Amino acid sequence: MLYRHVVPAVFHRRLNRFVALADAGHGPQPVHVKNTGRCAELLIPGCRAWLQKAEGAAERKTGYDLIAVEKARPGRDPLLVNLDSAAPNTVAGEWLAGGGLGPLDALRPECRLGDSRFDFFARQPDGTPVLVEVKGCTLEQDGLARFPDAPTLRGEKHVRELTELRSSGYACAVLFVVQMEGMRRFSPNWDTHPAFGAALNRAQAAGVRVLALGCRVEPDRLEIAYPIPVDLTAPG
Repeated sequence: MLYRHVVPAVFHRRLNRFVALADAGHGPQPVHVKNTGRCAELLIPGCRAWLQKAEGAAERKTGYDLIAVEKARPGRDPLLVNLDSAAPNTVAGEWLAGGGLGPLDALRPECRLGDSRFDFFARQPDGTPVLVEVKGCTLEQDGLARFPDAPTLRGEKHVRELTELRSSGYACAVLFVVQMEGMRRFSPNWDTHPAFGAALNRAQAAGVRVLALGCRVEPDRLEIAYPIPVDLTAPG
C-alpha cells in the first residue's frame, strides 16, 4: 500500500490513545495516532516520525495522521516501524488476492460468524470455506518480532474460535503482519499474555495455519515481502 502527502516530523508526546503532538516544522501540532495500542517503546519524545496529510483535513481537529516512527536501537541502525493499525489488513488483502495462501475464490473482508467478526473469508477451489484473522505486529525485542504488546482478550478469543471452526471443516489461518524489516523470528509475547501464546499453540496443533509475514517498510509504503520463521515454544 502507498501513502500520499507524507512529511517527516519530530514526535513530542502522546495526549491520549488517539491524539499526540508532533512537529513537522511549524511547532508541535495535534495529530491523529493511527494505533490505539500502547506502543510505549516506540512513541518516545524526540523520535523521528512520519505524518500523512489527512483526507478532509479541513473538517477534522487534526490535519495529519501519525503513520510511522523510527525506533532508536543502541549499537544498531534505527528501525523504521509502520504504526498504522489499518495497514495490516490492507496489505494482507493484497497478499491474499495475489495467491499468498494459494488460489482463493470469493475473497472478501469482514466475515461475521456468531458474535465474532473475522478479517477475511474466501473459498478454496474445492469449496472449502476459509477464514483468516490478521494481527499487526510492531513490537521488536532484540531482533525478534513479538505479539501482543499488551494483553488482548479479543485476540485470544479469535484464536480459540478459529480452533473450533477448524474442527468444523473450515480452513483457518492467523496472519501476523510484521510492520518492520529484518526480524529473525516471530514468537508470542509470553511475558505479556501467556494465554494468547497457549491458545496459538493449540490452534496450530489443530491445523490452523500460523504465519508471520515480514514487510518492506518505507515512510510512504508498506508491502508484504517475505515469511518470518514462527516459534511457538513456551518458555521454561
